Amino acid sequence: MNLLGKKADTFAHGVREHVRLGPKISETAKGKLSLGARILQVGGLEKIFKQLFSFSEGEKLLKACQCYLSTSAGPIAGLLFISSEKVAFCSERSIKVPCANGEYLRVHYKVVVPVEKIKGVSQSENMKKPSQKYMEIVTVDGFDIWFMGFLNYHKAFKCLRQTISQGLDDVDTF
Repeated sequence: MNLLGKKADTFAHGVREHVRLGPKISETAKGKLSLGARILQVGGLEKIFKQLFSFSEGEKLLKACQCYLSTSAGPIAGLLFISSEKVAFCSERSIKVPCANGEYLRVHYKVVVPVEKIKGVSQSENMKKPSQKYMEIVTVDGFDIWFMGFLNYHKAFKCLRQTISQGLDDVDTF
């Protein structure tokens, strides 16, 4: 029973941290409900993944989780997909980008990194608030991509680390 209580407490804390990163609790809750409705409407996370990103033969979706992508403009809520071939993020909401004609176009913020382009993944936490955990993906060409606010940080990190290590094992070394 103690283990069950600890798991429930960890999950509740993950939800609290995830919601806290949003601009307003009401906006975050509305976004989560909208996302849940979209997932049901499309027919599941795997179908959403296939709609949003190119999907190759034999590729398997291993994990999908809600989190935030850290950007210079602030955190962006979305879904992180970990597949056997890539790590991909898509924002929950569309963002406005300027067009050449002066108007604005609404698009989803997406990040895609093929597994073979990932140099490593590391975890860190806020020194003042150890419950705030961050995940960093470093690419072979020197880019750092930071994620935070996971509902279940440890499962996401474990899956990502395993996927990367398997990808590195599949690469021929000389």
